[in-house]
Amino acid sequence: MDMGIAGKWALVCGASKGLGFGCAQALVREGVHVVMVARGPQALEAAVEKLLADPARPADTAVQHVAADITTVEGRARVFAQRSDFDIVITNAGGPPPGDFRTWDREAWIKAVDANMLTPIELIKATVDNMAARGFGRIVNITSSAVKAPIDILGLSNGARSGLTGFVAGVARTSKLASANVTINNLLPGAYDTDRLKATMAGAAEKTGKSIEELKDARRKLIPAQRFGNPDEFGAACAFLCSQHAGYITGQNILTDGGAYPGTY
Repeated sequence: MDMGIAGKWALVCGASKGLGFGCAQALVREGVHVVMVARGPQALEAAVEKLLADPARPADTAVQHVAADITTVEGRARVFAQRSDFDIVITNAGGPPPGDFRTWDREAWIKAVDANMLTPIELIKATVDNMAARGFGRIVNITSSAVKAPIDILGLSNGARSGLTGFVAGVARTSKLASANVTINNLLPGAYDTDRLKATMAGAAEKTGKSIEELKDARRKLIPAQRFGNPDEFGAACAFLCSQHAGYITGQNILTDGGAYPGTY
């Protein structure tokens, strides 16, 4: 399927690895020019080289990068100094650490909310009006299946991402944006084979005394698909939400979890 977005410009956050890289790769393969952002310059440069060498990338598709912390004012300023306007924005920041809520102080909560709620809101605010003026825009927030099925040790993530979900539910439905072909959706990954899963498993292992492999095997068995997801298939889902074909989908929370969420709605 031709996604109809070749030649568009996308900002992809947390793009050096994992789900962010999967999204960047899928967009580049569709001919979308991408500005990749991540904190670690070495990992980011390696990711850029991988995309530039991808035989599925159309030859004239640009791949740029900015090594910056998108969760800071300074980091966002650096990104927008590189390019001020985007047709597609993928918000993504590393999730807060797992743990016991009794040990989290105010600073931990502020850091979580800043990264996983306020940063996406700042990126939305900086880009949606120009998208609306052009008559096309796609914003996809990578959140978590924990928004619908909270995980006890991920309380910081549960809270911050739920706040973003509520904000998106309102702003995505404003007629100024929806009628201008600007959509805002959230992609809710379940268990994917990424560094984030490894960190969560390590936290659970410390709490329970069980081995990481034992915990991973138990988690895998709870997923109807009987496997963890991979970043490539997550990227494909993201690319569809960014496509011309997804203009009638907005304000939604789309689970990609192998059927793990047990609810009807």
